[in-house]
Amino acid sequence: MGVGKPVRRVLIAGAGGVLVAVGVVLLVLPGPGLLLVLAGLLLLAAEFPALERYVDPVRTRAMKAAEDSVASPLRIAGSVLAGLALLAAGVVWGTVRWLPLSGWSTGTSLILSSVILFALLIWSYRRVHARRNP
Repeated sequence: MGVGKPVRRVLIAGAGGVLVAVGVVLLVLPGPGLLLVLAGLLLLAAEFPALERYVDPVRTRAMKAAEDSVASPLRIAGSVLAGLALLAAGVVWGTVRWLPLSGWSTGTSLILSSVILFALLIWSYRRVHARRNP
């Protein structure tokens, strides 16, 4: 057994664990929590087959949440406004020094959250509308 396999396994476990942890945090904060939990579980299940039983229930819920997020123009507008608010908050937290936890580390994480939210919103919209209009 070569050194590459254990290193690969540790890297995949670390990346999957981070995705699951961030996804769980985003379940209560604005963001695509279930989709990140799903991505983390898919990575982990590739190396740890015992976790495969959790993938399908999470996938079902994540896809339903993704479809619901673009089900109406009002929901799309709400998601876009949430993304813009995260982006603005990131800029404010990066530049205003008297705010708690101010600085670009907090600002960058908020901006990154908005970028992820927009990317997943676009993905959800394209996925739902591609299925409706084949």
